[in-house]
Amino acid sequence: MAKNLLKAGFPVTVWNRSKAKAEALVAFGAGLAETPEEAVSAADVVITMLSDGPAVADFLFAHGAAEKIRRGATVVDMSSIRPAEARDHAERLSALGIYHIDAPVSGGTRGAEAGSLAIMAGGEAERFEPLASLFSAMGRAILLGPAGSGQLAKLANQAIVAITIGAVAEATLMVREGGIDPAAFRAVLQGGFADSVILQQHGKRMQEGDFVPGGRSAFQLKDLENVLSECRDMGLTLPLTALQRDRFADLVGRLDGGDLDHSALFLQLLDSNHRS
Repeated sequence: MAKNLLKAGFPVTVWNRSKAKAEALVAFGAGLAETPEEAVSAADVVITMLSDGPAVADFLFAHGAAEKIRRGATVVDMSSIRPAEARDHAERLSALGIYHIDAPVSGGTRGAEAGSLAIMAGGEAERFEPLASLFSAMGRAILLGPAGSGQLAKLANQAIVAITIGAVAEATLMVREGGIDPAAFRAVLQGGFADSVILQQHGKRMQEGDFVPGGRSAFQLKDLENVLSECRDMGLTLPLTALQRDRFADLVGRLDGGDLDHSALFLQLLDSNHRS
């Protein structure tokens, strides 16, 4: 994502808790900040991409980065966090004279590299619209409503992703055990009603046993927990999402698969069927 911003001509200063990850961007034209405060102090737009809501709050508030952001700047949080956390961050930043857009993404590492991410945004239109060229360097952004709306849409997205991964895993196992080459199965479904990016990409991963992480299972589990928490507050029950949460919890916990790609849910299915 940072590389695509640089390619589009934006000046980018980077900071990461793991310094080597930020240093890798210097060769592409990024400036390297030694501290979070240095990274944000001169920026008109501050983009955060962190693991969860507490990590975002820790960066912005506990370590004082927000105090160093110039008044009138915009924080674009592209992390996947709870909608209530996004609303809280927006309110706290507003008190400091700083604007906020929650803008989580979908598309994985491939979408990030290709600049084709789906960017789900929440916030004020008058703050979102001037950032159109910035978002377009990374993907396709749509403003869905006020603060927290982007995060709510991302949770819905993650429910669809988890349920679809589960369905693809079951279909892959069924055809494999029935003597059909899963690659041929995916090919015949191309363009049909059951075709999807998840079927083609993750079905291939499942067949080949390639679970090098694009989207980590631990993060998928975190997102599903957030989906169910948000829905409890709405008085909603989502049975398919709850089932997938339990399956990912089993993969991450008992099978120690938290650092594997979320397509590794196939391993949990294999284990439950006593297959390898």
